[in-house]
Amino acid sequence: MPASVPRPALIESLRVRAEALRRDELARRCSTIELIRDVDRRLRTALRWLDEALALLEVIRPAVAHRFLLAGLMTLSELHFVGGAVSCRRGRVAGEDVLEQVELGYRLANEAPIRLVVPPGEARVAAERLRASQLDYSYQPEGGGRNGPCGVFTVAQAVTASVRLIPDFDRGRVVAALANVDRLESVSLEFVPDALGEAALEDLVRLILGDSNAFLKRAPLARVGPG
Repeated sequence: MPASVPRPALIESLRVRAEALRRDELARRCSTIELIRDVDRRLRTALRWLDEALALLEVIRPAVAHRFLLAGLMTLSELHFVGGAVSCRRGRVAGEDVLEQVELGYRLANEAPIRLVVPPGEARVAAERLRASQLDYSYQPEGGGRNGPCGVFTVAQAVTASVRLIPDFDRGRVVAALANVDRLESVSLEFVPDALGEAALEDLVRLILGDSNAFLKRAPLARVGPG
């Protein structure tokens, strides 16, 4: 019988290396998919929880303890929770159906408007600050002194606020972006998924109502920019 021809060593070596790389790639993909699913599960739980919480708040319409200061101009106070909506945006990541965002938008209000009178020449700056804070107002000049008329603003005591939960699937994080929740400005916190459970969501509602700021201490500020 003819002697068997040995298998070329180079081909066998390449085959072993390629198979090892395939196994590593499969393991990485499984790990990535599981991370995506973990983040998405947390968002879906938060969506259901916030939707129920909002429905209850709309029935109760509780008073809110926050006082919203617009420095040098006015303070909004004695507000009540008057309504809102919970929404989500869906998409696909790595072949998975996921939530790309969960948002709670709501409104606080006091029926008594504020009459704000600013000196001549300062109306434009005041109007810019009111718009930047998303406050509704009307304006008319009044009087006619040596330096021109004063600016009279009638400002609705109503605050439009939002909480957005935004997943970072690559890093396995959820960013909570708060706008006008406890002050007339924005702040973003970065959570690992397990830290955004029911206890954290309860603290979020307490923050909205002005009962506690514990939610702001549950996670570090979100990173800004690349890196």
